[in-house]
Amino acid sequence: MQRGRFEPIARRWVAPHSHKTCFGIANYARPRLDGRVSLPLVRNGLAIEDLGDLVDLPLLAVLATYRADGTVLLSPVWHEYREGGFNICTSAVDVKARHLHRDPRAVLVIAEPTPPYRGVELTTEATLVSHGVEAALERVAIRYLGEARGRKYAKSAPDNIVVRLEPGRVRAWDFSDTQI
Repeated sequence: MQRGRFEPIARRWVAPHSHKTCFGIANYARPRLDGRVSLPLVRNGLAIEDLGDLVDLPLLAVLATYRADGTVLLSPVWHEYREGGFNICTSAVDVKARHLHRDPRAVLVIAEPTPPYRGVELTTEATLVSHGVEAALERVAIRYLGEARGRKYAKSAPDNIVVRLEPGRVRAWDFSDTQI
């Protein structure tokens, strides 16, 4: 019985007599002249505006906040991109808001799960805003739930603050130039 092997260059596991990998990399890996496999190049150094409609899609984002002991809390959040920044609605007593009140450092990541795998990571300091919450909450809820369910949710949600994230350091990427 022949055993599989790990190919560290491609960071994949190859089963014996197979071109399939446990990570599916064989679907878009490129063989090189020296026999190794190279992964497609990612376009990076992009601005948010270079990502097309990514920030307008109703994708879950992940918000990182910092606990008092310095460890990170990752929270899935709904968001909207408006006037050059991101809005996230929550309650003032929510753990995310408590963390940000104590330590405003935040990281937001949005990435699509299908090709071209566009994504953005925003590292910044959050501002907690208490005005305009109702309108922002309704817009965000409608974006994710549709008109009727969104309005109903917005009326019953306990959210009373908007976490405002304006670009600090932006890392944006996509694989749109790669044939996957």
